[in-house]
Amino acid sequence: MTRDERRVVSPWNIANVLTVLRLALVPFFVVCLFLPGTGWRYAALGVFGVASITDHLDGELARRYHLITDFGKIADPIADKALTGAALVSLSILNELPWWVTVVILGRELGITLLRFIVIRHGVIPASYGGKVKTVLQIAAIVLYLLPDMPDVIRWVAMGAALVVTVVTGVDYVIRAIRLRQVAKRARAE
Repeated sequence: MTRDERRVVSPWNIANVLTVLRLALVPFFVVCLFLPGTGWRYAALGVFGVASITDHLDGELARRYHLITDFGKIADPIADKALTGAALVSLSILNELPWWVTVVILGRELGITLLRFIVIRHGVIPASYGGKVKTVLQIAAIVLYLLPDMPDVIRWVAMGAALVVTVVTGVDYVIRAIRLRQVAKRARAE
């Protein structure tokens, strides 16, 4: 066992604090988004931007300084889904984003989360590069929807790209889960 494997990392570290901060910013983002006026819209955009930056920062800090914890592994994806989910649902409630887009994206997110829990006894399905691209595209598309007076065609192209990558990476996760389960069955049989 290496020294790093023996080292116990406290859940009270900067990476996890940033994750909790992101989760705590979600209600403030939603409130700002529903308040009338362009100023509040920019405030919502600012809160969403800060929360999105913490998504990148917490992971970077956790990896660089070996601050990865079980709490972080669970809380980080929850905070991510809470932020993007709140944005998508809010934009649909405001009739700025069709509900079917929100349903497809959130359905994929919930489905893959459940799939990961189902196959966890066989192994962990790590985040893929495509999953990271999906997150960046979703955030970029949401930012464009939050910007007042953004041309609809630009918003639709960005959200369309996010939607396609979301669905494709969802299919990829299903394939990876099936393969993981098959490998685990073969290993048990041997």
